[in-house]
Amino acid sequence: MLAALDIGNTNVTVGIFDGEEVRATWRLATDIERLTDEYAVTVLGLLEHAGIDPRGIREAIIASVVPDLVPVFEQLCKRYFGVEPMVVDTGTRTGVRILYDNPRDVGADRIVDVVAALRLYGPPPLIIVDFGTATVFDAVSADGEYMGGAIAPGIGIASEALFERAAKLHRVELERPKAAIGKNTVAAIQSGTLYGYVGLLEGMVARFKKELGGKARVIATGGWAPLLAKETRVFDAVDPNLTLTGLRILHQMQQRSGRD
Repeated sequence: MLAALDIGNTNVTVGIFDGEEVRATWRLATDIERLTDEYAVTVLGLLEHAGIDPRGIREAIIASVVPDLVPVFEQLCKRYFGVEPMVVDTGTRTGVRILYDNPRDVGADRIVDVVAALRLYGPPPLIIVDFGTATVFDAVSADGEYMGGAIAPGIGIASEALFERAAKLHRVELERPKAAIGKNTVAAIQSGTLYGYVGLLEGMVARFKKELGGKARVIATGGWAPLLAKETRVFDAVDPNLTLTGLRILHQMQQRSGRD
């Protein structure tokens, strides 16, 4: 089995693959203060609950936008799975040409998403929207090149900023309100947050499609994707496991290139 780990600013997403089959996925809170053994207790407990023997994990791959946690999870893989993990970085061959001004500035998770989207949802052009700590829009040209994208504050951190800066506004559950015109403060916050982000989403996708010059397919991923997908028809596919699948595909690619 393969352990795929996507280390983001808010969550660490863990996926266990048996071949191409996803056996289990989990989201852990990102905390740079946690030690290897502390994360291991959580991961091993989740594996046991899912009936997965950690001794069956023979390979691992890591993508991270939090540099401080890379050695933590490398050590976890070595100590508890007995494997040397592959770490996706700027030197990893992905088969994707990056047209960013400085390719090193592109987060590993963004290119991993592109790899998965091209394999699963091609042919390009494609637009990938990842709803995480940030809301990230990525554009893939008709030739399969990574063109660049846009980054907006994520729906979660935008809500937190509102609550922190406005003394009379309290945290509310982000769910669909009964109407766009809220009749109370809770409904008004829910409307402004949810429908406001739908407007952002649809507006950005329209601009991306125009600049791509063709009818691009739109793929959503990330923790907030299912909530936003219920409020718009802009998506052609919603895939919460896109990044983990991309890691699996990259791992297979590296293995094959190593044998050639």
